[in-house]
Amino acid sequence: MRDHLLSWQLEHYAGNHLDRRNLVLHVLTVPLFLAGTVLLVAGALVAGWLALAGLAGMLVAVALQGRGHKHERSAPVPFSGPGDAVTRLFVEQWITFPRFVMSGGFARAWRSADAG
Repeated sequence: MRDHLLSWQLEHYAGNHLDRRNLVLHVLTVPLFLAGTVLLVAGALVAGWLALAGLAGMLVAVALQGRGHKHERSAPVPFSGPGDAVTRLFVEQWITFPRFVMSGGFARAWRSADAG
């Protein structure tokens, strides 16, 4: 895991989220990822099909966000390996994006965003 991941990710977040298409995709897909995570865990305890549905939701969310980042002027820092990818994706979805929204970062990005 990257040292100081929470602060590092938040520091770079606004610069990688300047395109309105990408911002909209994140607003729509972060909740999908969160619900998918809950279903994955619940499915492991209750029913396997729920776990598969949760995993599918998470993968769709990440894939759509990846497409959204193609519209950004600055690409995200590449993953250094599978562990880096998993930790960064989970932290982004569960902590960094909600902090970005609640701190006003999303609203500032939207107002100054490229309309696409």
